[in-house]
Amino acid sequence: MNLNKMIDHTLLKADAREAQIITLCEEAKEYDFASVCVNSGRVALCKNLLKDSDVKICTVVGFPLGAMSSAAKAFEAKQAVADGADEIDMVLNIGALKDGDNETVQKDIEAVVEAVSGRCVKVILETCLLSKEEIVRACKICMDAKADFVKTSTGFSTAGATVENVKLMKDTVKDQCKVKAAGGVRTLADMEAMIAAGAERIGTSAGVQLLSGSTNTNGY
Repeated sequence: MNLNKMIDHTLLKADAREAQIITLCEEAKEYDFASVCVNSGRVALCKNLLKDSDVKICTVVGFPLGAMSSAAKAFEAKQAVADGADEIDMVLNIGALKDGDNETVQKDIEAVVEAVSGRCVKVILETCLLSKEEIVRACKICMDAKADFVKTSTGFSTAGATVENVKLMKDTVKDQCKVKAAGGVRTLADMEAMIAAGAERIGTSAGVQLLSGSTNTNGY
């Protein structure tokens, strides 16, 4: 696959302005990225801006903490799809996972999967907050819940993706799920290392810089 079609071109900052979202979509069309990834309140705007392209619209649900109710996550996801979202990146219930409450974690994911009528669901594990055992257990729960991807990070916690964690996730899910690396992917070398470890999608605010070979960026 072309590198451009592995990138979710991302802008999730709380203070993102409409003009910045417009620029994000223009860049996504120019570089033919896989998607733009925006907060759910911006989905309808992106749907209009991208209507004549094949760039998908990805949005986040339960972001960035994952600590709200399953009903709230499902509602947000369903509304996002109604507004034009093609893909949903949801944050799993991290506290429940750490409690060992696998059933609650699985039902939380299933609620979103069921709400979005077959759209792609990526589950953000927030690996920087998890032990290796918890990462493996989370991946297995995601597979059981029929998620399409497991994703490393929100980019808003203590650390982002690491090659080690991407490899662990890929080794766990094998071909039953795909892996998305996000958070701190700042250079083309970073991206290539994540892909070599098993990532099939990259979440970054630095897509344009990555493809142009620049390292002068803060990443996502």
